[in-house]
Amino acid sequence: MYKRVLIKLSGEALAGDKRFGFDDKPASVVAEEIKEIVSRGIEVALVVGAGNIWRGRDSKNMDMTKSHHIGILSTVINAIYMGELLRINGINAIIQTPFVVGSMTEQFVKEKAIDYMKKGKVVIFAGGTGHPFFSTDTGAALRAIEIEADILLLAKSIDAVYDSDPKVNPDAKKYDEITFKEIITKGLNVIDMTAASLCLENGMNTILFALSEDRSIVKILDGYKLGTIIKTE
Repeated sequence: MYKRVLIKLSGEALAGDKRFGFDDKPASVVAEEIKEIVSRGIEVALVVGAGNIWRGRDSKNMDMTKSHHIGILSTVINAIYMGELLRINGINAIIQTPFVVGSMTEQFVKEKAIDYMKKGKVVIFAGGTGHPFFSTDTGAALRAIEIEADILLLAKSIDAVYDSDPKVNPDAKKYDEITFKEIITKGLNVIDMTAASLCLENGMNTILFALSEDRSIVKILDGYKLGTIIKTE
C-alpha cells in the first residue's frame, strides 16, 4: 500500500506512564513494529519529539530561543535512544540532523537519506528544522515532503482528531476523516498549524493516531482504519 513512510513519535511515547525520561517497554514495542515493517520492504523514516525531556514553550523566565534550542537537542537524545533500540532489534539506523553533532549524527542530505532507506536502513531525523519556534510536527512534515514519503504517520497521545478537547468535553466529536483545510479553518490544535499548512500545500496525506492500541503502526499499514485520516483535498 505504501512504499515509503515517515513515522512521527511524540516524546511522551518514549516515556510511557513515566511521563518523563524513557520507558523501554513501549519504546521497544515500537522498535519491534518498525523491524516488521522494514522486513516487508517498506522504507521507513522516523522523527521523534522531545516532550519526555523538554518543551520549549513551557519554560519560565527563560529566553524562548534558548529554550527551543534545548528542545531541539533533546530530540537528538531521543533519536540516539531509538537508534539503539532499533540496533538491538537488528535494524541499522542512521541519524540525520540539520547540523552535525560530532560523530553522533550526519548532516541531513535528502539523497543520502533516500539511499539509506532503499538499503533497508531506518533514517531518524532529529533536530527538527534546526531553528527555534518550529515544532517537531513541522519538522516531520518538512522531512516527509523532502523524502517524498507516501504517507506521514503522526503517533500522538490522543487517538484521533476531535472537534474539541475530549479530555474537557466528553461530547467531543471524533473525525474519521478530515482535511487539512478544515483543521486550519476550525483552529483544531491537534497538529501544529505550520505543519498542517505544509502538508496541505504539498499534498502530504497524514494519519493521526495513538500508540495505545497494540501494533497500531502495523495495523494502519495493513489497511485498518485507526485514528483520523487527514487529507489534502
